Amino acid sequence: MIFGIPVREFIAFVLMGLGLIFLVGSAIGMLRLPDFYSRVHASGNSETLGTALVFLGLAIYNGFTDASFKIIVIFLFVFLGNPIGSHILSKAAYKTGHPVWTLKHADEVEEFEKKAGEEEN
Repeated sequence: MIFGIPVREFIAFVLMGLGLIFLVGSAIGMLRLPDFYSRVHASGNSETLGTALVFLGLAIYNGFTDASFKIIVIFLFVFLGNPIGSHILSKAAYKTGHPVWTLKHADEVEEFEKKAGEEEN
């Protein structure tokens, strides 16, 4: 027992806590980063790792049960699907001409986003 908590539960809480940190970092990256490609990169990488840690913590917390097996299967689908989805989104944006943000081209990116917003309305 660690701090009066069983070892299995302590390990599960640590993994879920670390996963939460990565998921919050992903959310902050989505809000703070300047362009689409950076945001996709931040969400794709840290969200996958955060989700993996949370699911692993849940599987350890449940022990060796059917629910743990299902959690691990879901984790595998997320682990395989999230990076592929991020890559497909980035590639589609690049092929459709979405500009890459640089300090030199920040004005062009803003114009592109304004034009895209006007087309939606």
